[in-house]
Amino acid sequence: MKIVFTKMEGCGNDYVYINGAEVKIEKELKPDLVRFLSDRHFGIGSDGVIFINPAENADFEMEMWNADGTRAQMCGNGMRSVAKYVYDKHLTDKKDLKIVSYGSIKDVTVYDKNGKADLIKVNMGAPILDSKAIPVISSSETVVDELLCTDDKDYHITCVSMGNPHAVIFMDPDSIDIEKTGPVIENHSRFPERVNTEFVKVTDRSNINMRVWERGTGETLACGTGCCASVVACILNGLTDDKVTVHVRGGDIIVEWDRASDTVYMTGPARIVFEGEIEYDQDKQELS
Repeated sequence: MKIVFTKMEGCGNDYVYINGAEVKIEKELKPDLVRFLSDRHFGIGSDGVIFINPAENADFEMEMWNADGTRAQMCGNGMRSVAKYVYDKHLTDKKDLKIVSYGSIKDVTVYDKNGKADLIKVNMGAPILDSKAIPVISSSETVVDELLCTDDKDYHITCVSMGNPHAVIFMDPDSIDIEKTGPVIENHSRFPERVNTEFVKVTDRSNINMRVWERGTGETLACGTGCCASVVACILNGLTDDKVTVHVRGGDIIVEWDRASDTVYMTGPARIVFEGEIEYDQDKQELS
């Protein structure tokens, strides 16, 4: 089976994008296919795979998969890249788009430069702070600066969902062994659906530095929903103003929490890296 793909990245958060209207993949094949395509040694290499599908109640659907072959609800960097893909490839001439992911519709604005999408702004909606809805196990309705105990170290977490669960920890991101700490927190018993973890250092009221460990993927160079969750956590803890530039390892993302409307906006770039086609042999993959 030959699969036509586009490799894209948003601040280094890279995914393989497949036009679901042209490339038909059976549902039961997708987990194995995603693991193969995401493999950085034997496949294309990515943080996961995103299928761009037709949608009945929106302009397009973003069907997102983690690198380990599990479905994911939301990805801010992925959402921006989907908007650039459909705009640059003339699948739409709209600059104001509605894109649905896992049943949730997001409003996306494309800022054009020389006929191509330059910056993309995503209305990420209201942050979810209710502990049961995130979900995180807690005796409190919200988890703000709450103790999380692990076998070797205790952390203070602030939990937010931006369509997927996040635990934000305020500490120097460069001081941790993220390959060791990330999986411990991701799979902690207090997170029934696992969790994305952000390690954040506040530099001033308008700037923060962040590293992120994404569930099902590992460390990524950026995470759009993680940037949003981190800024919300900063504001809840009184550490920043409402508009913040988040400096991640792959670049900068601007996040604003309009508390009057309880809406989080995320603005950042997206880029097409390369395009091609790859041969996928299901039988061979099953034997390997």
